[in-house]
Amino acid sequence: MTAVNTTSATSADRTAGESPSPEDVEAGVHRIADRARTAARRMARANRAWKDLALERIAQDIVARRDIVLAANAEDVQRGRDNGTSEALLDRLTLTPERIDGLADALRNLAGLPDPVGSVARGQTLPNGLRLRQVHVPLGVVGAIYEARPNVTVDIAGLALKSGNAVILRGGSAAASTNTVLVDLIRDALDTVGLPSDAVQSIDGYGRAGANVLMKARGRVDVLIPRGGRSLIQNVVTNAAVPVIETGEGNVHIFLDETAPEEMAVDILLNAKTQRPSVCNTVETLLVHSGSEAAREVLAALAASGVRLHVDERIRGILPEDVDASAATDEDWGREYMDLDLAVAMVDSMDEALEHIRRWTTGHTEAIITNDLANADRFIAEIDSAAVIVNASTRFTDGGELGLGAEVGISTQKMHARGPMGLKELTTTKWIIQGEGQVRG
Repeated sequence: MTAVNTTSATSADRTAGESPSPEDVEAGVHRIADRARTAARRMARANRAWKDLALERIAQDIVARRDIVLAANAEDVQRGRDNGTSEALLDRLTLTPERIDGLADALRNLAGLPDPVGSVARGQTLPNGLRLRQVHVPLGVVGAIYEARPNVTVDIAGLALKSGNAVILRGGSAAASTNTVLVDLIRDALDTVGLPSDAVQSIDGYGRAGANVLMKARGRVDVLIPRGGRSLIQNVVTNAAVPVIETGEGNVHIFLDETAPEEMAVDILLNAKTQRPSVCNTVETLLVHSGSEAAREVLAALAASGVRLHVDERIRGILPEDVDASAATDEDWGREYMDLDLAVAMVDSMDEALEHIRRWTTGHTEAIITNDLANADRFIAEIDSAAVIVNASTRFTDGGELGLGAEVGISTQKMHARGPMGLKELTTTKWIIQGEGQVRG
C-alpha cells in the first residue's frame, strides 16, 4: 500500500518564504482554480461506476490509514486546546475511530445512491416535432470555505466527486494538519483509480488571503459554499464576487404545545439538546405552552443532563426547586449556543409561539411536539424554515439521516438548494433540444 503523500496539494504553487505577496497568492489560487476547471471537465464525463470506484477507494484508504489521520487530528486538537478553544468547538474538530468509520460509511452510502448527472428533470415533444429534455449536469468548480470541521472535508469531496464536480477547499487553520492528510489521501485515491487528482484541491496553504482570492475568482469558480458560524458566512456573502449558496446558522426552536406527551417530549428534547450540542441542528430555544403538563419533567430532565437553562420569569415560576437557571435576555433568544445551553420561554398560544419563532429564527429548523393534528398542520403551514419537524428530534436535519448520503451544508436560502444539500443540489440543469431541421417562423 502506498504511503500518504504528506506534501501539501498546493505546495508547488507556493512561493518560498512564510508570507507570499498578494500577487503570488492570487496567481497561486488562480492556478489551482484553472486546474480544477480542467479536472471538472473530466469529472463531468466520468460514469457512475468510475465515480463510485473512487468513493469506495477513498473510504478504504481513510480506514486503512486511520492512525495517520488520528495523529494529525490530535495535533489540531491539542493546538486548539492550547489556544483556549471552547469544548464545543473542540468537539467539532475532533475525529475518533468511530467518526472515521462514519466518514467511510457515508462515502459508501454515496456510492450506493443514483448518479444525479444526466437524470431528466422534465421533457416533452413540441407540436413542431422538437424534442426537449432538461437534464441535470454538474455545477463545475465548487469552492467550499468552512472551519474546524475535518469531517466536512470528506463529505464535500465525496459529494462533489459523485455529482461530477471539482472542488476547492478552504478548511481553516484550526484543522490544518487533519485536512492536509485527508486531502492528500483523497488525491492519492483519485490518482489510483484514474480520475484527476485536481478534482480535489486545498488552498489552506494560502490562509485567509487565499480565501479572499477564491471569493473574487468569478469565472474560475462557479459557486461558493460557506459553512460555519455567522461571521464566516456573512463575510463570504458580503465580499464574494462568485455566486454563493448561503448556509445558515441554526437558531433552532422546539414548541412544546399543551397536548405534548411527557415521555415523548423528554426523549426528544434530551436528544435534540444533548446528543451533540456543538452542531447546527441542535435545539437552542424551547417554547413551552402555558397549558403543558410535560414542562416540569422536561426541564428537570434537561437540567439533570447538564443543560444550563436561560429562562423567562414565567418559566422560572414552574421550575422544580432543585433546578437552577439564569435569566434569559434578548441575546439568548437570538443566540446559537452550540453548547449545553438552552433558552426557554413560556407562551400562551400557537400564535405567540409562531410570532416568537418568526422574530428570532435563522430559517434552519423548527419543530413542534404535539398530539393535536390541527396544531401540527398549522405549524407546518406557517413556519417558513428549511426544515419543519413534527414529533421528532431536530437532529434529523442532516443529509446522512435524510438519505442524501452526506451534505455540503444546510442552505437557508430560498433557491434551488434549501435545507440539507446533497448530490442533486450540486447540479444545475441544461436544456437539450433535438430537431430534424425545424426553423422558427
